Amino acid sequence: MKALMFGWEFPPHILGGLGTASYGLTKGMAEQGDMEITFVIPKPWGDEDQSFLKIVGACNVPVVWKENDYNYVAQRVQGISADEYFWLREGIKYDFRRIGTDDLGRIGFSGRYPDNLMEEISNYEAVASVLAHQMDFDVIHSHDWLTYPAGAFAKQISGKPLVIHVHATDFDRSRGQVNPTVYNIEKRGMDTADHIITVSNLTRNTVIEKYFQNPNKVTTVHNAVEPLPDAGSFEKTPRKDKVITFLGRITMQKGPEYFVEAAARVLQKTRGVRFVMAGSGDMMHAMIDLAAKRGIADRFHFTGFLKGRQVHEMLAESDVYMMPSVSEPFGISPLEAMQVGTPSIISKQSGCAEILEHAIKTDYWDIDAMADAIYAIVKNPAMYKSLRELGIQEVNNIKWYDAGLKVRKIYESVM
Repeated sequence: MKALMFGWEFPPHILGGLGTASYGLTKGMAEQGDMEITFVIPKPWGDEDQSFLKIVGACNVPVVWKENDYNYVAQRVQGISADEYFWLREGIKYDFRRIGTDDLGRIGFSGRYPDNLMEEISNYEAVASVLAHQMDFDVIHSHDWLTYPAGAFAKQISGKPLVIHVHATDFDRSRGQVNPTVYNIEKRGMDTADHIITVSNLTRNTVIEKYFQNPNKVTTVHNAVEPLPDAGSFEKTPRKDKVITFLGRITMQKGPEYFVEAAARVLQKTRGVRFVMAGSGDMMHAMIDLAAKRGIADRFHFTGFLKGRQVHEMLAESDVYMMPSVSEPFGISPLEAMQVGTPSIISKQSGCAEILEHAIKTDYWDIDAMADAIYAIVKNPAMYKSLRELGIQEVNNIKWYDAGLKVRKIYESVM
């Protein structure tokens, strides 16, 4: 079976959970043996793992016909061969000369979430039309709202079924202050899709109730976590103070202010605890100010954005991981923390709360309950040990292969 997937991130260059989930799911699906996956992203960096799929960079696909000789193209292309370039050029069926391109007719993409994001989404749709005309595939799979227009256009051209994967909705990202442009893109994608995958029942309910989708068309496939072969190599540095960590985007969806307020409550009871906010985001400076206002700045640390092995090193150094998200479609980071033996406290408003038994769950707004849970874990060695050991056992049984099998069944149902 051949799947044409549209995504926006892929490890090791990720800015959030979307890339991590895309990698895990595609790898789990590839383990089935007869899955052939082409994964499109705006801008590859050349160091992506392509051992189990083929990465196609939208920035390498010509959308405007330019007359160039073979030798010149061979010198200029990266990520694809000259032969592939000329083959893809045959898929240009529409006039995209309004879009700025280079001398090979290719569009530049940032590979991030730039200020002109809507323009990049539209340009990505143009690339999808070329791929849809030239490539051989059985099903289209679009990850998150940025790629829904591309998937819908590919379906219109090819007549192949479209599955969209809702990793989050704008209701999650905006705390209900929905951007109408984004909502319309999401709604059109859902209306066009033959089937909708959501990462949790929480998200499934949002899709059904807020986007008016038929429940029979929406299936939950919970995320998993990529196995960590060297989990035992991560060890805590001997120290006196306990470390409590928040790791993620410092933005309103993630509830960072509740983490700071809970920290202030804990520090009223004990000073033998330090708090780390790892990540970056539009609320970072506000959180620095709030920590100072609460008089806990000497016990609070901001690391900035972490990636790769740094993430697991930070989680392993922590005595407690905390995710107080206001609305979290899933949330892979608690699973990553549990992999390295760090107990997790998560909000009941997160998708991963639906499948995790050995994490402590509180309402995101209940800072007293969060503070009590933190205090109990750091002051009760038996509780810490139990959560650590049971957490490792539990998370090691949550596999992307199983998620991949569920997606495969969805493919078969729409084909």
